[in-house]
Amino acid sequence: MIINVARKELKSLFASPMGWIILSLLMFGFGFMYLDGVNKYFEVMSGSVRPAERVGVTIFVGQTVYGIANFLLTSATPLLTMRLISEERKNQTLPFLFSAPISLTEIVLGKFLGLVIFLSILVIYIFAMLATLNIWADIDFGYLLGNSFGLLLLIASFSALGLYFSSLTSQPIIAAISTFLSLIAMGILGNYFASDPSHWFGYISMTKHYQSFTRGVIDSSDVIYFILFITTFLTLTVRRLDSDRLSG
Repeated sequence: MIINVARKELKSLFASPMGWIILSLLMFGFGFMYLDGVNKYFEVMSGSVRPAERVGVTIFVGQTVYGIANFLLTSATPLLTMRLISEERKNQTLPFLFSAPISLTEIVLGKFLGLVIFLSILVIYIFAMLATLNIWADIDFGYLLGNSFGLLLLIASFSALGLYFSSLTSQPIIAAISTFLSLIAMGILGNYFASDPSHWFGYISMTKHYQSFTRGVIDSSDVIYFILFITTFLTLTVRRLDSDRLSG
């Protein structure tokens, strides 16, 4: 049943002009940063002809592309998550959803999975784009895999948070603003405390845990952090819907 809900959500996203517009703008943004990174690399490395001096192209261009991912997803994800549940509440179709022969957990997981699959197109797009560098230079595929995995976890975390805020209101725009402001606040606080390992916020900072992925390193503690973050907000969403169901 989770797959059926995810498939329905995925079809809805592909049928929505908003979904295509956001996906196209994100692809354009990442594509622009890729070309800008390649151009700057040639400017910096002009005159270098030895292959050994061109190995750093993966990190040079990769940092340019993946470095903008956090900002772009912070802006775009709330616009995609805002309708997931709030529109059901606004259209008063939530009771029909509750009466369906499917658990609330399956509903939440299905909607979450559908959105993550939709945004995963970006992960594949970026990886394929950067992989083309291998045509003329030796690239570090381990670095690309680490960043891709980190980006996927970031997408899943943003989606889980947005889904939760969408379950709290019947107004999609309020859900979008709440998600956006929360992501901005976490980003600002994360950047502020990331350099201070003694502060407790440094341990729960998403920025801190995402940094290792940007270096191409997959740390089990960072993976566990993102899994716990995702699980927490999906659980809160299920509890919120269960409360609505019991209150009638």
